[in-house]
Amino acid sequence: MSEAERSRCGSVYQAPPGLESVLAAELDRLGAGDLIWVGPLAISEQPPASSVWALDIWAAPERRKIASIGDAASVLRGVQRNWALVPTGHFRRANLISERLPPVKAAPLVFPQPAPASHLGAWTLLETDELLYSPTKTSPFPSGVPRFVEDREGPPSRAYLKLWEACTRLGRWPQPGETCVDLGSTPGGWTWAIAQLGASVTAVDRAPLAPQVAAMPGVTFRQESAFGIDPVSVERVDWLFSDVIAYPERLLALVRRWIEAGRAARIVMSVKFQGETDFATMDAFAAIPGATLAHLWHNKHEVTFFWADPVAS
Repeated sequence: MSEAERSRCGSVYQAPPGLESVLAAELDRLGAGDLIWVGPLAISEQPPASSVWALDIWAAPERRKIASIGDAASVLRGVQRNWALVPTGHFRRANLISERLPPVKAAPLVFPQPAPASHLGAWTLLETDELLYSPTKTSPFPSGVPRFVEDREGPPSRAYLKLWEACTRLGRWPQPGETCVDLGSTPGGWTWAIAQLGASVTAVDRAPLAPQVAAMPGVTFRQESAFGIDPVSVERVDWLFSDVIAYPERLLALVRRWIEAGRAARIVMSVKFQGETDFATMDAFAAIPGATLAHLWHNKHEVTFFWADPVAS
């Protein structure tokens, strides 16, 4: 096969809707070079970089000329079984190709349920006669989007989906008998999700919880500022959760206080940006030993900070 028919490119990054410019700025900082944008996909000639903002990263992308719909399906089936289409154009033709591939079972998860373990690749049509595909990618979900069977009656807000996604990504969640603190808890979406798992949770906020959440077994409420608590005065907990709205620098100071006090075995915290993306503070979060950052599908202009005590882990 000639190079004109098949060629490799370095990496492909899928941007969250509306955050293409943020991903582009991050990739520029990471040295991804000039990008070619096709719909939500940023194509780079450089090897894959550790992007926080990408929903999904294609690790071994290739371009391939195709002669027909059947030829495209044959090419993909010849590589592996499971493929997820990322539509970027030529939609009818792409759908006809997709119909000739084995169906991907992507039923909504019933939380708590582990993420799919089966191998999944991604592909799109660059032109009517050109495929872009990668047999490997970072997310086990099509387009990096986890779907859940939602509870539309119990939680007071849809924020619980962010916690579900964070825990699914982590591969761990609070267990019965474990203790948790939920900072900035009102109206109680995260507290509801934690209590549903059977863990004990102390919710902290200056505004009261939704009554149905406050009445749940295992829920204790402290009506005070999340920033006013001295971690040294708190007994060690298994999990510290936070979805507080605050400037990133203030959240960084907060998380450092809890880690230095040794009062949490694990931390899951939303880091929300107001205005421009604060990459410098993101770097400071990422530099904390035991920390990782990720932009979740259910995040807006924010990332989620994960931390685990190396000794406790």
